[in-house]
Amino acid sequence: MSRELYRDTRNGKIGGVCAGIAQYFGVEPWIVRILVVSAALFSAGFLVMLAYFAGMLFLDKAPVEMYYRAEENREHTVKSKPWQAGQSASEVIKRVDRDMARMEEKIRRMEGYVTSSEYKVRKEFRNL
Repeated sequence: MSRELYRDTRNGKIGGVCAGIAQYFGVEPWIVRILVVSAALFSAGFLVMLAYFAGMLFLDKAPVEMYYRAEENREHTVKSKPWQAGQSASEVIKRVDRDMARMEEKIRRMEGYVTSSEYKVRKEFRNL
């Protein structure tokens, strides 16, 4: 759940209002979109559209820093219910697998450098 209500233009379809509301309440955006479309079709459609466009005008776009912080602090959260925000188990496993492959590649490069003669020569120069 987010602490402030923003328009989420990165995950939004039209103006990011539904995606921002979904992020604020910690649910998937498709749930909010279904609720908005249902409200527009089965009740006062004009008022729903007016409220949506008011949200587009008056809600600020989510700051770019918020996306970067979310990427850096992104946890491997598995959603237990379809409407909760998060990732499915298969998505989390794929992401963890990619992260582990990247880390393994970095470690291999570090091991290759540390065991190279170039590293030993530089270390000897630093010790002089």
